[in-house]
Amino acid sequence: MKRLFCSAIIVGALLAAPLSALAQSRPLATEDPETVPAGFILLESGVDFLRGVTFPASGLTGTLSRLGTFGVSFGVGSLAEIQVDGSLLNTLKITSMNVVAPLGPRYTGDSVSTSSFGDLTIGAKVRVVTETETRPGLAVRFATGLPINGPATGIGSSTTDFTVGLALGKTVESIRVVGNVGLGILGDPVIGSRQNHLLLYGMSIARAMGTGAELVAEFNGRLDTGSDEPPIGTDSLMVVRVGGRFTHKSVRFDGGLLIGVTDRDPAWGFTVGATWVFKAFDVK
Repeated sequence: MKRLFCSAIIVGALLAAPLSALAQSRPLATEDPETVPAGFILLESGVDFLRGVTFPASGLTGTLSRLGTFGVSFGVGSLAEIQVDGSLLNTLKITSMNVVAPLGPRYTGDSVSTSSFGDLTIGAKVRVVTETETRPGLAVRFATGLPINGPATGIGSSTTDFTVGLALGKTVESIRVVGNVGLGILGDPVIGSRQNHLLLYGMSIARAMGTGAELVAEFNGRLDTGSDEPPIGTDSLMVVRVGGRFTHKSVRFDGGLLIGVTDRDPAWGFTVGATWVFKAFDVK
């Protein structure tokens, strides 16, 4: 409850600031319905630092550093883009180990730290309604999470996950508001034949504070709607993000603070990175 109260104060203070709006990108996770223009490529890269991260399947808890996080979006048409997201190196500095965790015996590392490549997510977004002065834009997004590392690393689960959802966005005067709702089908890392279905959600807002500068905020998470105990690692999560972005020519720099709301979320963390959009090919 203390985390939730602090998060609400931060978001409320941000929303009270004066502003203008632009389409979403880092450091937000909520998906904007706008797509990358045809023939363009959007490149995102950054670094994440998260305190109090728990991997319940392996029983490891610690500080997670994600180096070389990346997102690549290809504008393949006037209404569609293909997305690839991942990270080059995830390192967990271990603070505690639960020796009775179900996948704990499969962990092959030491008690100090463990590292591996991040998992890969491949997806697509299709804009089905174009935003106008009187109506919001609407897009459909679907993605598959592919496991790159397994239980031996302690920070992988070897599950293949699928998500599908809607993204809704509207600019009103100088304010950009975006909302997401969808379905996540997550595999059980312990019993491979089991799955859990979760409600995915998110809402973000962006406010311009001057030429090229913005403040942004969001809450984003997932909700387990089942009546039974969910498979381990597939329970409810929610993270609040607040931050800023500064655009210089074709590059946008960003930074953000993350606050976990549930006990399973990171206690807090931060992210810094940049986004670059450029013309790469012709679409006929």
